[in-house]
Amino acid sequence: MLSRGQLWPERRSAILRPANLMQHIHGITFTDEHLIPIWERVRAGERLSPADGLTMFESHDLSALGGMADYVARAKNGERVHFVINVHINPTNICVLNCKFCDYVHSRNDDGAWEMTPQEILAHITPEMHEVHIVGGHHPDWPFEYHENYIRAIRDAHPDIQIKAFTAAEIDYFAKRWKLSVDEILDRLVAAGLNSMPGGGAEIFSARVARELRYTGKAQAARWLEIHAKAHARGIPSNATMLYGHIETYAERVEHLRLLREQQDASGGFLAFIPLEYQVSTEKLVARHASALEDLKTIAVSRLMLDNFPHVKAYWIMLQEDTAAIALNFGADDIDGTIAKERIAHAADARSPGGVTRKRLVRLIRDAGKTPVERDALYNDVKVYGEEDVVAVMEERYRPVQRSRESPRAGRPLDKFAAR
Repeated sequence: MLSRGQLWPERRSAILRPANLMQHIHGITFTDEHLIPIWERVRAGERLSPADGLTMFESHDLSALGGMADYVARAKNGERVHFVINVHINPTNICVLNCKFCDYVHSRNDDGAWEMTPQEILAHITPEMHEVHIVGGHHPDWPFEYHENYIRAIRDAHPDIQIKAFTAAEIDYFAKRWKLSVDEILDRLVAAGLNSMPGGGAEIFSARVARELRYTGKAQAARWLEIHAKAHARGIPSNATMLYGHIETYAERVEHLRLLREQQDASGGFLAFIPLEYQVSTEKLVARHASALEDLKTIAVSRLMLDNFPHVKAYWIMLQEDTAAIALNFGADDIDGTIAKERIAHAADARSPGGVTRKRLVRLIRDAGKTPVERDALYNDVKVYGEEDVVAVMEERYRPVQRSRESPRAGRPLDKFAAR
């Protein structure tokens, strides 16, 4: 375990070395010789150890880390970078929890508390969207049937949209609050129209951090992983996240990645990993946001450690657009989506806009030298953007691809699980 002083090092620039001390190995220039054996293992296709992960987090050789991660990302996805036309819907911010890092949560009588009706939820969805992403507070009174019913309402109104909803933390809460099994909850949600699950609620898999940040009341590591395993067994794919940049240590980040990698070996249903930068606001767990250098390092190390995850996402909402674009050459191959109206990160005064256009995402991807690929929630291609398509988007004369009327449904093992 790293000491508190090592936890969140000062934002020092990489150590500059004379050119004659730099080493050029298989296309990458190293100023940190400790990374060279790791690069050799990456090139050989060997799995990196937790010790390798810690070495990478402690290194200041950001250029080499980015080069290694980009090598892995290109091997998995070529020059393709994915995005989705989607909407994030947060049905309520009323929550029984009081996590220390969360500025989103409200009590029922607080100014700014909200509860959305199914009709209000439906009003946020447009025909152009391919994904609806739903997460919210742990509401003390809404019965499970309320959540089940608005998923069904979305499916009935939009039979061809893909519904990604409810974190493992929410599923765990439904089970505890309404005395239902996770199996029954998942089966009922699939019957209502669920396609996949988001990866939130993981925070950092650390009992120490959970105690200090007051989130012991939500699903802890073993339970979070168990719920995703049950989802994967039903053919429900999901994502995974890690909240970083607060009081966690590098060693705790590495352990988090190790546990996710181990679960992916066992159940195989994770589609993407999303590092989430802690947004400094009212609580101020740390004095300032993680630097762009720390963001890029975290993306790169995640890509290198999670060898069995198909995708790593640069979540522009938390990284800001410029850093997210750079991350596309540091191991990320996904920039999320248009989002429309994000509320959770922005409750903590996230510095990014609440949503962006297709034009902006395509431009960010092209500026990174990559090929934009519009996807759906399950990473099926909607459109690979050639040069003519990019020009049409920039000139605002592009005609969106309509949703497929044969949108893959959850409830049976997906072929792409077996293909990996």
